[in-house]
Amino acid sequence: MSPPGDGDDDPTEDGSPNPARDGTAPDDGGPDPDEVNSDPDEVNSDPDHANSDPDNASRNSAAGTREPGPPGPTPVTDAAGSASGHADEPADGVPGEPTGNPGETGERGDAEGVEREGEKMDWGTFVYDIASSAAAVLLVGVLLFAVSGVWPPMVAVESPSMTPHMKTGDLVFVMEEKRFPGEGAHGDTGVVTARTGERTDADYRKFQRQGDVIVYNPDGNTDQTPIIHRAMFWVNESENWYGKADRQAVGAASDCADLSNCPAPHAGFITKGDANGVYDQAQGLTGPVKPAWVVGTAEVRIPKLGCIRLRSERCVGVLGIGGLVGVSSGVGVSSGVGARTGNVTRAPA
Repeated sequence: MSPPGDGDDDPTEDGSPNPARDGTAPDDGGPDPDEVNSDPDEVNSDPDHANSDPDNASRNSAAGTREPGPPGPTPVTDAAGSASGHADEPADGVPGEPTGNPGETGERGDAEGVEREGEKMDWGTFVYDIASSAAAVLLVGVLLFAVSGVWPPMVAVESPSMTPHMKTGDLVFVMEEKRFPGEGAHGDTGVVTARTGERTDADYRKFQRQGDVIVYNPDGNTDQTPIIHRAMFWVNESENWYGKADRQAVGAASDCADLSNCPAPHAGFITKGDANGVYDQAQGLTGPVKPAWVVGTAEVRIPKLGCIRLRSERCVGVLGIGGLVGVSSGVGVSSGVGARTGNVTRAPA
């Protein structure tokens, strides 16, 4: 016998080596503790990877091999980087839960600042538009004045005394009478009368009839509304012009004694509206029109545009609207004897 402690380790009772002495553990078929992967990161705990198909599991068991199951749904990750579909995560838009990014308040403030700056820019654009529009209107007015020589160069018709050649609400461009005088103008007045227009070979016409249409101040009074009528013929001072007159245009007068302004108190033009039956002088509206009373000759009309300035019920029938506001003013008040006169209010350019 060997003494204790010498030689081989003491055997167990059944003669097998003592595991406690040789450092070996009994092999019970279990996993080696040193080979167990304890890294939780490598442990697949995703339940989506589990094959929950019982039929597939039974087939795999029967075949002796485990086939991989169908792939699970792809996880959806939101903008914050968290997977959706978990019950423990708050849903977007829940009251009281911050869903935006921490700089959202600052960005909103910046946006409001930009908006305020945009409002300032809009006001600047508005002021610029107004100023540029006013400058354009002024420029047009200056150009019209340069051409016409009259300020303002536009008038608007208020009454039907010049119908059908000028109508209520028409805007009329007026030119200084001596600027471009027609053939047969009387003396240095620059005005061609209807009587002269009938006799000339050129058959001088304005607004579909012989003779110039003039704008004048009645009796030279600039405080009264100007009148726009046709110049019919010229009379000299103290002239008995009854013989020159159209008998239908002198009213009930049978001779010069019955005719107003006859003999002529001074030299000037006898005038009449195209729609009127009687001369202005025969009605006593004005004396013969002196050249100094003439504002200018009518050259061009623009239908209905004068109604913008009239602001009058006279334009309601023309445009079908009331409460008009605008640019020019025009012809037509009734005289005390019932005749329609072509009074005009001068239109600012």
